[in-house]
Amino acid sequence: MSQPLPNPSTPWRAIFDGTSKDGWEMTGPGEFRLEGGHLVTYGGMGMLWYAREKFGHCQIRVVFQLSGPQDNSGIFIRFPEPPVDPWCAVHRGYEVQIHNPGGDFHRTGCLYSLTKARQTVDAKVGEWNTALITLDGPRTLVEINGVLVTDYTVGDPVPDKTIWFEPERGPRADVGYIGLQNHDDQTRVHFREVSVRPLA
Repeated sequence: MSQPLPNPSTPWRAIFDGTSKDGWEMTGPGEFRLEGGHLVTYGGMGMLWYAREKFGHCQIRVVFQLSGPQDNSGIFIRFPEPPVDPWCAVHRGYEVQIHNPGGDFHRTGCLYSLTKARQTVDAKVGEWNTALITLDGPRTLVEINGVLVTDYTVGDPVPDKTIWFEPERGPRADVGYIGLQNHDDQTRVHFREVSVRPLA
């Protein structure tokens, strides 16, 4: 199946552009600090989520930078309701994982514990990386630095849940909120852009 194409006449719209956290809300422990035009993760496990609107049938572009090779974070998509804690996004949405040392189902570009990486891509440490996430109805595609890591459609087989903190299995909403994960106090992941644009 070919990748859907965005409408080239529609520009990207930033929902975080480095200037403020307007529209974003925090849930769970830890925080995101605005430093030098970047959102930087501290503590956790928490989530900063965009509360102004839900997103579906679109592309999401997230530009991020790792401070160290063990850094752990994620991009939450498709969770349908305002979260009371970060676990709402874990179990009701998908986490696009940012964690190079994770296994085939738990590494950068996977839908955490649900999809196996089609290709192994390590996010570069100390450099800017781009995650491009396509939400095409029930289908989710994830590219890291231009390489397709995930192509998953609701109903495709997934492995059994084996650890308590892995997400519940089952379908996800076509339209939902976006969030960024602050995972732990040893991790400093920088985010300089979160943008969206509708599909053609």
